[in-house]
Amino acid sequence: MAALERALRTAAAELCQAGEGAAAAAALGAVRAALAEAGGPAALGERERALYGAFLRGLARAPPAARPEGLWQSCFLEGPPGLALGALLEALASPGPNIRLGEVVAVLEQFLQEGRISALMWDVCQQQVQAGSPELQEALLNKVVCLPDHVSNKLQGNPPPVFFPQNYFPFLGGAIIQVLQKISESLRGGLDCSISFVSHVLGKVCVQGRQKEILSVLVPHLTDLTKSDCIWQRICWRLVECVPDRWMEAVVLGFVQTAPGADVLSRLLGNLVVKNKKAQFVVTQKVLLLQYGHTTAVLQNLLGYLSLDSLRRPLLIKVLQELLETWGSSSAVKHSPPEQQQYISKAILICLSHLKEPEIESCRQGLLTSMMEGVKCHLDSNLPQIRRLGMIVAESISSKINTDGPVLKFQYKEDDEARELKSLLVQAPPFCVVPSLPDDDRNEQADAALPLVLEGNKKSHTEAPVVPDEELDAELDSDDDLMPYDMSEDKELKTKAPVYIRDCIEVLTGSEDVDRWEATVKALEGLVRKNPVATREVSVELAKILLHLEEKTCIEGFLELRQRAQIAVLTTDPIPVAKYLTSQFYALNYSLRQRMDILDVLVLAAQELSYPKSRGKTTRPGAQKPCIQPLPGSDSSKGWRRIVDERIKSKTRRFATGQSQVELASGPNEFSSVAGHFFFPLIQHFDRPLTTFDLLGEDHFVLGRLVHTLATLMYLAVNTVAVTAMGKALLEFVWALRFHTDPYVRQGLLSCISSTLLSVPTECLLEDVTEELLETQSWLGDVVEKDPDGDCRRLALQNLLLMEDLKKKL
Repeated sequence: MAALERALRTAAAELCQAGEGAAAAAALGAVRAALAEAGGPAALGERERALYGAFLRGLARAPPAARPEGLWQSCFLEGPPGLALGALLEALASPGPNIRLGEVVAVLEQFLQEGRISALMWDVCQQQVQAGSPELQEALLNKVVCLPDHVSNKLQGNPPPVFFPQNYFPFLGGAIIQVLQKISESLRGGLDCSISFVSHVLGKVCVQGRQKEILSVLVPHLTDLTKSDCIWQRICWRLVECVPDRWMEAVVLGFVQTAPGADVLSRLLGNLVVKNKKAQFVVTQKVLLLQYGHTTAVLQNLLGYLSLDSLRRPLLIKVLQELLETWGSSSAVKHSPPEQQQYISKAILICLSHLKEPEIESCRQGLLTSMMEGVKCHLDSNLPQIRRLGMIVAESISSKINTDGPVLKFQYKEDDEARELKSLLVQAPPFCVVPSLPDDDRNEQADAALPLVLEGNKKSHTEAPVVPDEELDAELDSDDDLMPYDMSEDKELKTKAPVYIRDCIEVLTGSEDVDRWEATVKALEGLVRKNPVATREVSVELAKILLHLEEKTCIEGFLELRQRAQIAVLTTDPIPVAKYLTSQFYALNYSLRQRMDILDVLVLAAQELSYPKSRGKTTRPGAQKPCIQPLPGSDSSKGWRRIVDERIKSKTRRFATGQSQVELASGPNEFSSVAGHFFFPLIQHFDRPLTTFDLLGEDHFVLGRLVHTLATLMYLAVNTVAVTAMGKALLEFVWALRFHTDPYVRQGLLSCISSTLLSVPTECLLEDVTEELLETQSWLGDVVEKDPDGDCRRLALQNLLLMEDLKKKL
């Protein structure tokens, strides 16, 4: 060591004097020889390391004449890697007159290519056993992980490719594998070794968002190395266990997303969730209950990992209970977005697929209670997607807890989403889960697997015993030999429909002739439209009959026929019928279905009244103009017509050609004079609860339909006299309900604002409802930022854009 100290002091003095090239080369050569004689960088003590560090810092700032090409780079590449990296980054950060950035970056690039990063980490691992300096290790950690940032910042974003993050961090992952190889050899040789620094490097890289780059190299290698080697399994477990808590979430989530299956994840992480509270919180709480952006494969990895060890299975039961508690919470159903509820439903189904029979038996009563509470909350929702999720999960829980008895069965549309959810109830092999595979591809693979099952079923059918034709003939009844009657000429007897409106009323109210009743229902709409005068005499009575009309026979399309007849009556005599229907909407002794029928009829009739109708001989699109047609077969007529057309064409000068303009149908807006009769009665009594009807309480689904109806009526009232008054009343209505908990109602309120902005003239908006608009704008900003429902946020943003457009127009 004395020879190395003398060589370092001599070289440092030579560099300070800026000696000639030959003297500097001799001094650097002496340092290299003394270092090799001392046993390399690993044999240096604290004193020698301090001298070598000062020598490297002086060498980086020495004049070019004192740095012979090839020799001075070797001093950095052969010396202690931590000191070399520190001296190079210091020279890079504060360059002097003798420092060329290109030379320093070139040495750093060579430093990486010759594997000095892995040598640095191995050196620190050995120092940690000897209780090295924590401050020095923290400084080295920052230099190793942030090396691309240091170089890129100094070179103004144009570093060599090896310092690109997408290249550097996979390279760093390979260096970690090399260090772990040395640690494995050291442990097999009976020597102690620390893995803490490597864990810190991994954690800091992952917390900076580079999990994908580094784990794409680490996970495949560790997967192969841990298959049958218990020492490698222990090394991998210690690697993640030594990650500090502040970085644990990023590391665990990175492994869960990258591992090709639950069994691999179990080998890589071991019982980390049992030993580390932070990892347990991330796995059992944060990923499942506080986040919802992960793929189905991540959920299968995570929950499969919990199910693969007896020490972790109690956590699986705990997770299922907490998921069911959230799933069955009415507050969570109302205030969380549909995407999160679908995510929680998937997690519940995957948990159920991993439960064993004794575990189901022990928590059967809890599952039943949670199922009953959860399905009620979901069925109360106004969103079809939420209701269907509740049905599917309830069916799955019921099939698990009632394997022998009857199970719940709901009616809903079977689509790809429903089939995917049900497929999660069947436990997939842990090695079949591929997290990198998108959901669409998984669905395609699942669909591709279906023909195999179908073929198996077909095969089982074809293997059934075949009955000979003789035996089949013998089993035939002798009556089958009789000749059937010829009924080809028979015609169905049709009941004649009434031809007067009053006859229709008599048939619908008192007739016992089912065929005549059915014919009346089918013909009623046409009779009403053909006889408007007669209809106006009994319009309210006819509207009352149709509102209470129930189906006597199984007539095809009965609901549509009744609705069309109601629309015909309302459009024929709008004011009295609208007054009757709007008054009955808030009346007693009506079902929710009848109240929603009233809203549907009002909207459809308003649409029909607001659209122009064909009156008389109005030109329709595509209609041909009448012309004299020559007799067929008259060649002379064709000849002179062709000649005339050619002459006209040759002498006609055209400047532009295009599609001929078709006259559009036009007419007065019949809804203009009656819009108030449709609108204002509906908006008056929404806050008055009745014995059987409470819009602001449990009947919020009807409230949502009412709000959407008002939005449609407002939109159809454009250019009407009452539109300004309607807009002001609608904004006050929206302001009263703006904090409603149901997302369907809030979506309708936001639609009301859109309709108001589109229908009310801009000048009237600014003159009459200025304060309301300012308050509404502030509320819309809060909705965009804070509302849990994605559709509400989108509608609020559209309304804000509409307001900006109105400002620009002015």
